Amino acid sequence: MRRTTTVAVLATIGLCTGTVTALADDIWGGTNCNQSPSPVCEVSAGTRPDHSTSHGHNNTSGNDASGDEGFGCRYVPVDGQPPEGQQKESGAWFMVLCSPDGKDPDSHGPVWIPAGAQRPATLSPEQVAQIARKRLQMPRPTISASPGGTQLVNLPTWLWLSGGWTPVSATASVPGVSVTAVAKPVSVTWSMGDGGSTTCSASGTPYTADRDPKSTSPDCGYTYRKSSAGQPADAFSVTATVNWTVTWSGAGQAGTFPNMTTSAVVALRVAESQGIAAG
Repeated sequence: MRRTTTVAVLATIGLCTGTVTALADDIWGGTNCNQSPSPVCEVSAGTRPDHSTSHGHNNTSGNDASGDEGFGCRYVPVDGQPPEGQQKESGAWFMVLCSPDGKDPDSHGPVWIPAGAQRPATLSPEQVAQIARKRLQMPRPTISASPGGTQLVNLPTWLWLSGGWTPVSATASVPGVSVTAVAKPVSVTWSMGDGGSTTCSASGTPYTADRDPKSTSPDCGYTYRKSSAGQPADAFSVTATVNWTVTWSGAGQAGTFPNMTTSAVVALRVAESQGIAAG
């Protein structure tokens, strides 16, 4: 199988008549141009299958696509002029289309590549960080509550998550740039189904049999003031939403992304506590 990689050298690039000149036996390249309805070229470059390790990249698996393993980029020319302040010269703007997971490619750029450039412009650390962020796989939380089964009005309910509270990371790499994105859980917001909510800064403490049933959770709990009678299935729909901060670092740079969330839903029945009259 042919593996594309941006380590290949672009010797001459024109808007629609460019060529890729090989500088070594294990490097190949070419352009594919379509003049109708408008000029569009795709520039590709890579290593030949029989030289798959000639650049020191070993076959790996997992989220870290080190080097160019499982990662292909192609350059598609777009209309435009040289960047402001740069002397006018032959060349072209290119959108960089990379497919890190074999699905629809991510679009980055545009980048300006002068004619005769010795190598294609690589993605910036921020662009590689976007790819790493998309690879993050946060675990889905599982909701637990006590008392087990039916909750009781005016009796503290302990809330906690089983799983879904572990930091995760993912790495994306292109030649010369490797970036790791890290997601960390920082809080969980509980929507309790009765119109109330609570936010906890931890995943919650599991309730154990040696606890006082009337005690409150040390870090995450809620007390219902009305029963769930009359609700669908006579239960409140409870949603736990975990809030994750996402940061990235690599190639001497670092930054943050907007927070991400994961969530889970469970139905909790809440009943009125029944007193027993002394006989």
